[in-house]
Amino acid sequence: MTSATLTPPKATPSSQRQRRMPTPKSLRVRRALAWIAEHAVLVVLAVLFIAPIVFVFLTSLMSSDQTLTASLWPQPFEWSNYATVFTTVPLLQWFGNSAIYAVLATLFMLISSVPAAYALAKIKFRGSNVLFTVIIIAMLLPPQVTAIPIYVMWSQLNLTGTLWPLILPNLLGDAFSIFLLRQFFLTIPSEYADAARIDGNGEFGVLWRVVLPMAKPGIAATAIFMFFNSWNDYYGPLLYTSENPDNWPVAYGLASFRGVHGTDWGLTMTMTILVTVPVVLIFFFAQRVFVEGITLTGVKG
Repeated sequence: MTSATLTPPKATPSSQRQRRMPTPKSLRVRRALAWIAEHAVLVVLAVLFIAPIVFVFLTSLMSSDQTLTASLWPQPFEWSNYATVFTTVPLLQWFGNSAIYAVLATLFMLISSVPAAYALAKIKFRGSNVLFTVIIIAMLLPPQVTAIPIYVMWSQLNLTGTLWPLILPNLLGDAFSIFLLRQFFLTIPSEYADAARIDGNGEFGVLWRVVLPMAKPGIAATAIFMFFNSWNDYYGPLLYTSENPDNWPVAYGLASFRGVHGTDWGLTMTMTILVTVPVVLIFFFAQRVFVEGITLTGVKG
């Protein structure tokens, strides 16, 4: 008994020529030009983003007289500006006020907004869509609309001039944070929550044991948003703490510093750099979680 042997089909000369045919020169040129154009645009955008930062940093190293000239390079480098600014204004106190404001506001926001977002995303109840619509409307409502009655309320409570009018409202939730967290919770499969309920967990148990561990990127992104918003807040401190310099956050302190030392651009830019450093460091170390959280919040609507 003979066994038939299978021989692979021989390549025809035409197929060999097709495999060996080099890329046309015109196509290579187009690819090279596209690569150059793409990277040129990226370089231009990078320069546009970096140039203002470099300008501010170089100006922070100039003397008061040199900042009023056309020179872009410090001559000499006034590194003493970074020590002088601490003796000119209570910068450490302003940093401390901003840290208290940002940390407590972020913590209170998470305590109130996480359960609210979970309820809107994972619990079916009558009126949930209406409630979510109200939250969307609250996001669109300018804070100036309610500024007067809210200020009167805090004034009657004798809390104006302190940071509490900026911190305590976060215990009632933040519309943008609830929206962002809800969008992230929607990306978590409901089967996990259903399995936890079958095991005897209540809604808070499901939230604590199942949803929160899976929602860390979204929660981190929302917390970073809130921290940055509080750290950079100017309108709130202007409204509630302007009468008491001891409670000025650093953003409002920077604005007042520029008003008092308007001609000393060296010190003004020095303080600007110092105010920016904490925000840049936080984003640098948390950028992976931040980008992941923001990306996943747009998966479902």
